[in-house]
Amino acid sequence: MVESVYKLRYNPALDGLRGVAILLVILSHAHAPLFDGAFFGVDLFFVLSGYLITSLLLMEYQQHGKLDYWRFYRRRFFRLMPALALFLGAYCIFAPFIWPDLTDIYSDALVSILYLADYGIAFFDSPDTLLHMWSLSVEEHFYLIWPPLLVLLLRKTMPGRVWAPLLALWVLSTLWRFFWVAQGQQFYEIFFRFDTRASGLIAGALLAALMIEKPQWIERLQSLRGYTMWLVLAVPLIMELKWDDQHAMVWGITVVECAAIVVLLAVQKPSGLVYEMLTAPLLVRLGKLSYGIYLWHYPVVRYLRADYSWQVTVIAGLLISTALSALSFYTVERWALRRRDTSQRPAPQPRQEPGLREATRGS
Repeated sequence: MVESVYKLRYNPALDGLRGVAILLVILSHAHAPLFDGAFFGVDLFFVLSGYLITSLLLMEYQQHGKLDYWRFYRRRFFRLMPALALFLGAYCIFAPFIWPDLTDIYSDALVSILYLADYGIAFFDSPDTLLHMWSLSVEEHFYLIWPPLLVLLLRKTMPGRVWAPLLALWVLSTLWRFFWVAQGQQFYEIFFRFDTRASGLIAGALLAALMIEKPQWIERLQSLRGYTMWLVLAVPLIMELKWDDQHAMVWGITVVECAAIVVLLAVQKPSGLVYEMLTAPLLVRLGKLSYGIYLWHYPVVRYLRADYSWQVTVIAGLLISTALSALSFYTVERWALRRRDTSQRPAPQPRQEPGLREATRGS
């Protein structure tokens, strides 16, 4: 039996935004000049993930008044784990030949596949050679706790008003990061942890609730996008924020999160300059492969930047990572997606819930 699932209308601009994010991340890891702060590309991923996941959860709750946790975690597992396992398996096989002096290859892989890299890096310097695994751990921790927490918020708030506690949660999570900066904690201890980086995911969740519940003030905000788009122009300016600069933790991340929200608001309708820019075919294609590119790019870039210029590192790193990502996608990931979308469990009968707009369903 094919499992009934909840789907959003496909918006190619979202894949285009993923493409921008992965380009920024590669520029950062290649140590490209003027792109010291390109690590903010990860925050784009966070906001987008929070938005998409929460939209789907709200759709399901609308129809049934509850969430099927098993289905959610099962689908996340088949979407993420096979590609990660393939990457880490390849890393364990080839890294000893490429970097014979490394002694932490297998421990790094173990910490990564257990999704412990965020706190592992922050407090124990592990994994040391797979630093990019931290963001996957942050997202995985969000996936684990978010569905039951969202249900709790939905049940404790008036219909159509869940955006209010989500707004409060976003503010609190931002203030929590500010608190640790004020306490004098080390930059890397704040940068890598789930509890200090969850604000981007919650910002995306807030936008999802606003798009579904449609309070009057959000429509007014959308009508002012000609003014709010100026916030996006601030993002290139903060690219000069270097690693270890606590300004990145205090206001840099917040600016990027707000800018991501503005961009997502701007592309809700398939028109306008921002939409046209983000739907450029190359960006959309990169976005579709961005998960795999993110997995493979770091060891590739790490190898290249040791002997080549940043220009060569960026171009060759992107090409090699994209090729490896495509190989993964059209083999292991395609198989996993078919398994993900197949289940013996019938979908529950729908129940309408006030306060959320009707969502389409697919199979």
